[in-house]
Amino acid sequence: MAYNDFTLEMLIEQFDLEVQEQSDLFARLPPAPIGDLLRQSLQEYAPFALEIGTEKARSEFIIAPVLAEVRRQLQPGISLFSGVEVSVDASRGLRGVCDFLFSLSPLQLTIQAPVVSVVEAKNDNIKAGISQCLAEMVAAQIFNRTRGNAIQSVYGAVTTGTNWKFMSLTGAVVMVDTSEYYLKEIEHVVGILVALAREAREQALGTDGKKRTRAHRERCPFIRPGTER
Repeated sequence: MAYNDFTLEMLIEQFDLEVQEQSDLFARLPPAPIGDLLRQSLQEYAPFALEIGTEKARSEFIIAPVLAEVRRQLQPGISLFSGVEVSVDASRGLRGVCDFLFSLSPLQLTIQAPVVSVVEAKNDNIKAGISQCLAEMVAAQIFNRTRGNAIQSVYGAVTTGTNWKFMSLTGAVVMVDTSEYYLKEIEHVVGILVALAREAREQALGTDGKKRTRAHRERCPFIRPGTER
């Protein structure tokens, strides 16, 4: 069993998760200006990728450049992995290849503190990708817990390249944004990804647990009070 074998029902039962849905959960996060390289790349190659129409083309010409821009904006101290094998607990099915993964470390040789998992939606089906993404988020949460990483929340994104859906996992509470964000709003997509990674980094660097939790709620209104565990 691997990440892409899970259904949402299996994850809820096996890991005792509580799933909540809310529209515009991440809509209030500010857009981020993007570099000329990404803008030019998307102008030239996004239509090309859509003409080809394959997951591989979307991954190479749309998704990877967007995530590379996020990495650029978050440097130093963050790494981006693509197509990496991550095995956290094979006995519970928490193993497999992650499409993309951000980690709070400059090291590209090994994953240190996973915080954002990005899953390519197979057959352009974002809803079907939610369970795989959530399984990877659960694995990231366990990974951080066992290594003493002080990261309260991990985040996930499922994307076709043109459409993006985001969610968070805090303790056992899963928050899924029912809204989708689009490539034509690329500054907003990049802004959300940058904000989520920065929030995780601030959690990891915090020293006062109570103060950090309060500030966490103030900075991130999409996480409801009482969901931190």
